Amino acid sequence: MVPGPRRRRCTSGHGSRMRKVSVLAFLAWVSFLFYAGIALFTSGFLLTRLELTNQSSCHEPPGPGSLPWGSQGKPGACWMASHFSRVVLVLIDALRFDFAQPQRSHVPGKSPVSLPFLGKLGSLQKILEIQPHHARLYQSLVDPPTTTMQRLKALTTGSLPTFIDAGSNFASHAIVEDNLIKQLTSAGKRIVFMGDDTWKDLFPGAFSQAFFFSSFNVRDLHTVDNGILEHLYPTMDSGEWDVLIAHFLGVDHCGHKHGPHHPEMAKKLSQMDQVIQGLVERLENDTLLVVAGDHGMTMNGDHGGDSDLEVSAALFLYSPMALFSSTPPEEPEVIPQISLVPTLALLLGIPIPFGNIGEVMTELFSGGKDSQPYASALAQASALYLNAQQVSRFLSAYSAAAQDLQVKELNELQNLFIKASIDYNRLLQSPQGAETALQTLIAELQQFLRGARAMCIESWARFSLSFLLLHLLAAGIPIITPGPFTVPWQAVSAWTLMATQTFYSTGHQPVFPAIQWHAAFVGFPEGHGSSTWLPALLVGANTFASHLLFAVGCPLLLLWPFLCESQGPKKRRQSPGSEVEARIRSEEEEEEPLMEMRLREAPHQFHAALLQLGLKYLFVLGIQILACALAAFILRRHLMVWKVFAPKFIFEAIGFIVSSVGLLLGIALVMRVDGAVSSWFRKLVLAQQR
Repeated sequence: MVPGPRRRRCTSGHGSRMRKVSVLAFLAWVSFLFYAGIALFTSGFLLTRLELTNQSSCHEPPGPGSLPWGSQGKPGACWMASHFSRVVLVLIDALRFDFAQPQRSHVPGKSPVSLPFLGKLGSLQKILEIQPHHARLYQSLVDPPTTTMQRLKALTTGSLPTFIDAGSNFASHAIVEDNLIKQLTSAGKRIVFMGDDTWKDLFPGAFSQAFFFSSFNVRDLHTVDNGILEHLYPTMDSGEWDVLIAHFLGVDHCGHKHGPHHPEMAKKLSQMDQVIQGLVERLENDTLLVVAGDHGMTMNGDHGGDSDLEVSAALFLYSPMALFSSTPPEEPEVIPQISLVPTLALLLGIPIPFGNIGEVMTELFSGGKDSQPYASALAQASALYLNAQQVSRFLSAYSAAAQDLQVKELNELQNLFIKASIDYNRLLQSPQGAETALQTLIAELQQFLRGARAMCIESWARFSLSFLLLHLLAAGIPIITPGPFTVPWQAVSAWTLMATQTFYSTGHQPVFPAIQWHAAFVGFPEGHGSSTWLPALLVGANTFASHLLFAVGCPLLLLWPFLCESQGPKKRRQSPGSEVEARIRSEEEEEEPLMEMRLREAPHQFHAALLQLGLKYLFVLGIQILACALAAFILRRHLMVWKVFAPKFIFEAIGFIVSSVGLLLGIALVMRVDGAVSSWFRKLVLAQQR
């Protein structure tokens, strides 16, 4: 005769399916709570801000009153009369500052250190020595993250990149904020572009002529650069352009493939040196040459973080006309990278983009080597005042649309700007003997601009407590104890830690420069063409494989109690004279079903055990990401926050999402197998009944 529980098992198929659906639905709901918490923290902590769509216009001055001195009554004058009618922007991807820095021997009689990447841009040093009033080399300080899409956005808008946009490096989107390209197009400038096809997505339809080349295959050092050189000089000679942009990728790709110390880097830099020489020879007097790196690279050739080598880029400016009133300093000046945006805008006679928070580079407005000191200082103050008006207008518009700027600091900055405005207008009315007042005014305007940028950096990294509330809610869900199938906490914790240990032991690190990009080419040595989702999927699978595999295999931990029992009969302490009692226990244990057969006796406990195991696994994962969030919040003002704590949180968040999805897949798979075994078991029972 078949035991009662087994007969009931044969007639409970519908109830079993309902229990399976309930378990998966409940685990999915708990995962959703964690997802919501992660999303809230991400929007509250990582560099995020509201993107305003306001546009600057020549017809609308940046502030009240008339335009600054020197802007009125000149042909083509907008906010300020243009200094150049044309510009050539050469963007050498990953051009680190020391790649372009002139090599000098600091010890008498001792030659400079010889490295493959040093001293290869000799034309820059030659120009600086022969024409010191025509050229400048700067060390451009880059805001992290140092990924190309974020740097292009900063170089055209003058704004700060959002940290979470690092993932957009695989799928760039059009820039909606006011930017240099939009202003140049509005001014009727003919923009010709050649190089990295990232610009195609950022500025669709903005170029009068364009030659785009795929940028994703980092193993290809020459296709993009050779394609640019094929069109660069013929385009310059044709004269059918006002703005010429060439974005070279060979140096960046060489860094990714070989590193900066490889001989190939020397060849690439020498090629760029020849490009610069060729451009200088073709420049006309009304043209400005800008050679810039969008970011640097580590000693391994990677980038994305905020190490000194990654945030240090080169910036070189040259004009056939004398542009500077003084000779270059012995050590190049360090400037924020976004300072190039307002500087180029005013030099070209177009409005500064509405959302710019960069500070104009004043020495480019000094009027050349023959200008008088007072006139030079007044021109610099006028440029700074226009810049400050524009930033003040942006802060007012932003604070009216969003509430994430520090009110106290904002009021202090606006008071400082009001005082500087009064001083500027007073100086224009009585210019005699105002040299000291002029220098004081310049200092006030620079203090305002630098304070505004610092406030924005600080205010756009805020913390949301909603993340903690949702985490506590998710962690507070009761975890039932279904008796014989309980998996101990130490087993679940050890399984979770093994996933983390496997992540590190396979060479991964929770920082962007350590991502194994070569995984994108596994099975595709020739590249993917224009596809971006497939290489992104391959890199993601390589990075988070340990999270996925251990999560899918987590239901196997249900065998833990059975494995413990399989080690042999339980050993109990026996007191003297209890041999008969021990023999009775032994017989009972031999009759007790072990391993998988016990699952057939208690299907409801099996499903409850799966639910309990899933909740425990999610709880341990949640504790890990909660610890990362707390560390990032507590140390949010630490110098290493964007290098260590923010990337760690991002990796943990993605790892949690991958693990939770893998857990649901693993539990669903186990339930599917259980259903198949149950069907076979019912057929076996029916056969026995016959």
